[in-house]
Amino acid sequence: MTVLALDIGGTKIAAGVIDEHGEVLAHATRPTPLHDPAHAWQAVLDASMEVLVGRTINGVGVACAGPVDSTAGTVNPINVPCWEDFPLAAHLSREFEVPVKLAGDGVCMALGEHWMGAGRGADFLVGLVVSTGVGGGLVLQGKPYGGRTGNAGHIGHIVVEPDGLPCTCGGKGCVETVAAGRHLVQWARQQGWRAPENGDAAHLAASALAGDEVALAAFERAGRAVGMGIAATAALCDLDLAVIGGGIAQAGDLLFDPVRHALAEYSRLSYVNAVRVVPAQLGSHAGIVGAAALIIGA
Repeated sequence: MTVLALDIGGTKIAAGVIDEHGEVLAHATRPTPLHDPAHAWQAVLDASMEVLVGRTINGVGVACAGPVDSTAGTVNPINVPCWEDFPLAAHLSREFEVPVKLAGDGVCMALGEHWMGAGRGADFLVGLVVSTGVGGGLVLQGKPYGGRTGNAGHIGHIVVEPDGLPCTCGGKGCVETVAAGRHLVQWARQQGWRAPENGDAAHLAASALAGDEVALAAFERAGRAVGMGIAATAALCDLDLAVIGGGIAQAGDLLFDPVRHALAEYSRLSYVNAVRVVPAQLGSHAGIVGAAALIIGA
């Protein structure tokens, strides 16, 4: 069995062909067009056609930034504003004439890590993608759990600062407003961090590793917010493990140390303080591997 797997986020669209053993046979990416729905759909097609040359597939699995409606097959991703209730599953079904399954990118990241990565052996886990936004997803009793619409586990929109900044979701003080890449950089600049005009989270991490106090404080603040979000999720869902991936997680201990410290501070219940926090193992492939598992597992 081979599956076309898609991972659609606010920065890039990834396509891959995955076999039943979880091996990535082909992989391609395109930047995500944010302002024209037709251009965004064409980018999905372009990446897909690149990996499908000479191959047949048995289905299409899709991980997409949320919110999604896995029943209706529509997506309304906060970080891809040109898609409003876009019928992504129907478009893919017409194009490829195979079964299509859609889930949130956080759910697919968690499922991918559970199947082939850092989550193997843990049947109750939350996966986090800390990047352009902060996505999340749950695997409970060894199965992806999407809830009523497919959006359960969206840890990025747990409130950690009740009087905090407005979030793209319409709320205030969500984990995403503290820990997502652009918010990290924005906060650091406001505190006096000096960086190139195009300075991003990677530049911020380099400054932190060089000992810049503002950059270190930015990662401390972000990690604390993520740790608080994990503590809340673990208290609600009784988890074994939290797996963290995404671009910001590439900062390593700059993020993971404050995450673990905050988790220890806010996780006082016996079943919560046993939760382990580990880095994702699949890197940029976690989403497509999890998306493929939607088909292969079915």
